Amino acid sequence: MTKNNHKRLIPLIFLFVFSLFSSEKLLASDESEDFNATEMIMHHISDSHEFHIFGEGEGSVSVPLPIILYTKNGLDVFMSSRFHHGEETVTTDKGSYVLIHDKIYYEGTYHEDAEGHIEGEQPLDFSITKNVFTLILSSILICLIFITTARGYKKRPGAPKGLQSLMEPLIIFVRDEIAIPNIGKNYYKFMPFLLTVFFFIWLNNLIGLVPIFPGSANLSGNVSFTATMAIITLLVTTFSGNKAYWKHIFWMPGVPVPVKILLAPIELISVFAKPFALAVRLFANITAGHIVVLSLIALIFILGSYAASAVAVPLALFINILELLVAFLQAFVFTLLSALFIGQAVAEPDHH
Repeated sequence: MTKNNHKRLIPLIFLFVFSLFSSEKLLASDESEDFNATEMIMHHISDSHEFHIFGEGEGSVSVPLPIILYTKNGLDVFMSSRFHHGEETVTTDKGSYVLIHDKIYYEGTYHEDAEGHIEGEQPLDFSITKNVFTLILSSILICLIFITTARGYKKRPGAPKGLQSLMEPLIIFVRDEIAIPNIGKNYYKFMPFLLTVFFFIWLNNLIGLVPIFPGSANLSGNVSFTATMAIITLLVTTFSGNKAYWKHIFWMPGVPVPVKILLAPIELISVFAKPFALAVRLFANITAGHIVVLSLIALIFILGSYAASAVAVPLALFINILELLVAFLQAFVFTLLSALFIGQAVAEPDHH
């Protein structure tokens, strides 16, 4: 077997060992509670104040992250490890806090309603959660990739080598297949934005591709992240729009006045509906893929059998291979639609 084939087996081996370990732990624990698949899935795809590696309760292993709170008594900073996985109260000179379902409350101010929802007084939370950490990490990686590629072209203006060989066809792809066809002759003004959007979303899709990996973060499956990306696209489109663009929204040329009055509100709504569709599409597709993978792995726990691993792991691996394609496609679609909206905003008026 070649060296490359050995590398291709690594994800399969990891998934198989992880599944067997989880199954053995479940089967060996006679005192464990009934497995809750929904809770497990939501735990893995949601944000957290720590990178959970494995285990539960006092025996769990995790990487702590900074807690940054703005309280009644000022700024309070400490590490999430002081909560001991939500089992202890943290007391500082600024106040006392508890961690419940990854939300921080002032001690003694929270209660649970009849439906099981926690309500209470909370400080302003500016903590570095695992999604925020992943956001910072991916931003640094994007900067390093582009800076290294740019320096490579300065040193070797000829044929690309190393990282340049990987980046050049991707950059040309974004330019020739996304920017030029949808924006036109002024495409170069928006290339930095489109390249950033494409690579940023693609990289974060890949980072969160397999949510069962210990410590992984599902940034692209967070609606706040996708909504922020969509709002940035809306701002770029809005401030780039020319006179003809806004005229076609509020007072369409060549249309009877009564129809203009009727269509103007609809066109205005469409301005905000487009970024909404961008945010929901990316969020839903990435989250759905993670849920499917986690649901397959959950079958091992639900059935409580080693035999379930023989079915669930190959299926989960197959879905993850498809997710590699989905990760690229979602970055492509988001960038393509962003370019399309920008192209509509900067298009020259048709005098015919």
